[in-house]
Amino acid sequence: MTGAPTTGQGPAPRGPAIDFRQVSLTLGRTDILRDVSFAVKAGSVHALVGPNGGGKSSLIKTLLGQMPHRGRLALDWPHEPGAIGYVPQALEFDRGLPMTVNDFMAAMTQRRPAFLGLARRRAADISAALERVGMADKRKRRMGALSGGERQRVLLAQGMIPAPSLLVLDEPMSALDEAGAQVYERLLCDWRRAGVTVFWVEHDLQAVRELADHVTGLNRGVLFDGKPADVLTPQRLLELFSTRPRLAVVSDEPAEAAA
Repeated sequence: MTGAPTTGQGPAPRGPAIDFRQVSLTLGRTDILRDVSFAVKAGSVHALVGPNGGGKSSLIKTLLGQMPHRGRLALDWPHEPGAIGYVPQALEFDRGLPMTVNDFMAAMTQRRPAFLGLARRRAADISAALERVGMADKRKRRMGALSGGERQRVLLAQGMIPAPSLLVLDEPMSALDEAGAQVYERLLCDWRRAGVTVFWVEHDLQAVRELADHVTGLNRGVLFDGKPADVLTPQRLLELFSTRPRLAVVSDEPAEAAA
């Protein structure tokens, strides 16, 4: 990969800063997030890493207003609030489902029913987005007939319509092949130059090292937060991925002595 963050004065951000302050989320009797506090700089590429079950996707859903929470979560827009794009984790489609790439893009990016076709004003946006991810020549293919990497590229394309000022990505590289990873790298560079705020959940730590401006380690709570070169150390990663969150209520009764 060659898209490492650039240094020096960047473009004026059009995306918001994000402030998570003592954000907690409880489902039933289980603490999903506990006192999560960190900040995302406006116009930056900010990665979120951590183990499965550590609360990353729950934090994204909280940011998108899909889950209740305690604490403060604020978006500070530099100007007027802009569009928010979202790219979910890889989706599966029945191979027999008669939904083409065009149909999917129409359903995801406009309010009118997909069977009525693309609105003229949206058709150009969809064509441009599919061109950017290298899928313009497969827009008539069924979604179920695409490879996992191709479907992930289509998901990236729908997240770009309308042009977002804040882009939330939930493991966008999970199904990408090498060509798709290069597409994603170019997109990140484009978004950074445009001042878009990118909040990015990722498992590929090497990609985070090379492409993110900042990274937060999350395992129910924040374990580290800083520049990738400073915080993605072997010791901190070992702590992040080997620490089991305390979910059970700790008893006040003294433990029985061993026989």
